[in-house]
Amino acid sequence: MNLQHTINEYWTDRAPSYDAYQQRPERRELDRDVWQRVWATALPPATADVLDVGTGSGHVAFLLAGLGHRVTGIDLADGMLEIARERAERMPAGPRIEVGDAVAPDCAPESFDAVVGRYVMWTLRDPDVAVANWVRLLRPGGVVAMVDSTWFADGVGELYGDRPAGDLPLADARSIEETADTLRRAGLVDVRVVPLEEVLELDREHGVAPGHDVQLQYLVTGRRE
Repeated sequence: MNLQHTINEYWTDRAPSYDAYQQRPERRELDRDVWQRVWATALPPATADVLDVGTGSGHVAFLLAGLGHRVTGIDLADGMLEIARERAERMPAGPRIEVGDAVAPDCAPESFDAVVGRYVMWTLRDPDVAVANWVRLLRPGGVVAMVDSTWFADGVGELYGDRPAGDLPLADARSIEETADTLRRAGLVDVRVVPLEEVLELDREHGVAPGHDVQLQYLVTGRRE
C-alpha cells in the first residue's frame, strides 16, 4: 500500500468525526466569522476563481463560496468527498467538489486566481512538487494561501504507518518558516507568515479536538509575479 493510499484511507475513516467537530454548534458561527476574516485578507476581491486543495469536508470551500468566490474543492479521501458533496448540493452557488490530488491537480494552467488550503501542507507527500504545480495553475498576480502550524514538532510518529524516510517532509517541521520556504523555492514572491491570534483565542476558550494541543496557527501567503 503506497503512502498516498494510506493517507486517503486514514482521512476517509476519520471523515464523520472530523466533520462533526468542525460543525460544533457552540462555536460554528464564531469560527465562520473569524475564518472569513482570515481568508478575506489573503484573497483577491470576489469574485475570484479559487482552488481549495485537500478540501476535506469542505470547510474552507464553503466559507469562500459564501464570500462570493467561484470555488473548486479537491480531495482524494472518499469519505470527506461524500460529506462535502452532500453539503454542496444544498448550498446555492456552492463550491464544486471533485476528486483531485493536492500534489498534482488535474487543472488547466492559469485557471485560478488563488490556491488555498487549511491543514494541508504538513500532509503533502511532496510539498515542493505540489507548490510548483499550484504556481502553474495561477494567473499572473495570483496567490497561494495556506493555513497550518507545526503540529508535530516532536515527530509525527506512526500516524500514517511506517512512512518512508523523506516523505511528508513538513509533518515534522519545527518552524512555520519551513512552510514559507517551500513557497519561496517555487518562485512565489512577497511570501508572508501571519500568526492567527484570533483563532488561538477561540481555541483557548472552546478547546481543540481530542488528542490535540492548543497552539498558534499561521497564514502563509505568496504571490505569483
